[in-house]
Order: sequence, then C-alpha cells, then structure tokens
Amino acid sequence: MNLFLFGASLRKNSYNKQLIAIATQIAREQGVTCDLADFGLFDAPLYNEDIEKNIGWPTNITTFIKRMKNADGLVISSPEYNHSTPGTLKNLIDWVSRVKPTPWKNYPVLLMSASPSVVGGNRGLWATRIPLECCGSFVFPDMFSLSQAAGIFDEQGRLKDDKTLQRLQKNIQGFIAYTKALKALSAA
Repeated sequence: MNLFLFGASLRKNSYNKQLIAIATQIAREQGVTCDLADFGLFDAPLYNEDIEKNIGWPTNITTFIKRMKNADGLVISSPEYNHSTPGTLKNLIDWVSRVKPTPWKNYPVLLMSASPSVVGGNRGLWATRIPLECCGSFVFPDMFSLSQAAGIFDEQGRLKDDKTLQRLQKNIQGFIAYTKALKALSAA
C-alpha cells in the first residue's frame, strides 16, 4: 500500500509539516510505502480557465496528479487560515478538479491540522472537506486536529504527549484500514 502525504504549508518550520512527518513515520511503521512531498513543489498560478485553455496545465499540477495516482490514498495536514482552507491548498484542489475524469473521484483522503489555537484547526478541516467531497473524494470521517501545537513538539519534532501520539497512531491505522477496504471494494 502507498500513501501520498504533505503538509499544506509553505512556512519552513510549520507545525503541519512537523505533524505530517510524524504521520509518515507512523504509516511506515505499519508497512506502508510513503511519498512525503514538500507542498511548495505544487505551487501554481491561481486557477484561471484562460490559462488552462491557452497555456495549458502547470507542470507542478501534472506532477502532483502523477504522484497522487501512484498512491492509494492522500494525507494532508493543513493550517487553518481565517477559520478556513488556505488559498494555496484550495487552488491546488481546484486545478486538480479540472482533469477529466477527476483524480479526486473515489479517492481516500485523510485531513489533519496542527494549530496553536485551542480548536486545532478544526474549522479549516471542515472547510477543506467540502470541496474534496464535492469532487468525489472519500474523506475519512475521523479528521485529526492537534491543538496548542506551539508547545506540543519537542526539539526533535516529536510529540511530547504520549496520549496525543497514541491518538494519532490510532487515526493513521484507521485511515490505512479505510483505504484498504475502499481499494478492495473497487477491485470487486
């Protein structure tokens, strides 16, 4: 089984990049092959149908789609901007949705967030879930929110709290089982 993962932040020391690194390690410990990407590699101009028709697809978007198609599921750890989806992530979702048939259709996605706030980016996850499900993705019901992220990582980027780590491990294991079950259903 293969997973494609990225922290949807451009900031170098992002909490979401730290969280996705831990999620990747947990998935690898479960025997999953992981493709951990730097979100900055998928930078693209704001979606504009004129660009699509007159210039074509940005190379970064076609690269993203190839990597997505090589994986059985996608894990996104996203910051919350003004209680919603970061514009850069929404732009990526929009570009990918223009491919026909859309790669999002029936594709398993796990949404995660790490935030210094008390709600852990939960509002942004709900906002991100909407366009993904609209495009046909199977978003895992148990999204993972990590609150008060400013004090939860140690100097090596590990989670300081064992209960939080166990909750994350359970979430990743659940998503792996969910993705395997969806794959088995589509093969039947």
